Amino acid sequence: MTEFHNISDAPTHVAPFSHAVESDGWVILTGQMPTKPGGATTDPLDEGVEAQTRQVMLNLETVLKGIGLDLSHVVQCRCFLTEFERDYATFNETYKSFFPADRLPARTTVGVTALAVGALVEIDCVARRPE
Repeated sequence: MTEFHNISDAPTHVAPFSHAVESDGWVILTGQMPTKPGGATTDPLDEGVEAQTRQVMLNLETVLKGIGLDLSHVVQCRCFLTEFERDYATFNETYKSFFPADRLPARTTVGVTALAVGALVEIDCVARRPE
């Protein structure tokens, strides 16, 4: 059985998608943008990759919390940066602060030419529900 989750406390969708889809204990979270919950998708974003990364991680936490999970259940992340060379080091410092040093998920980070809403960073992830 596949469940499609939309979380009322999460930011407004910027496109047609579910916040998360769950099947057989695997949970795939849609990429989160640095938009704020309760705001409009046209609201200005925080300045800089550190602030935007922090907001994206908080948004991922909100989605996970909405389905009874947290970042400790995340096994893989895909990260997208529009200014890869400039922002990679700062992004890494902010990102890793959300995980224990001995429980970092597998990760891919790529540079892209643009992201929705003019964001500098987007992160999606895969989590596993405990059996």
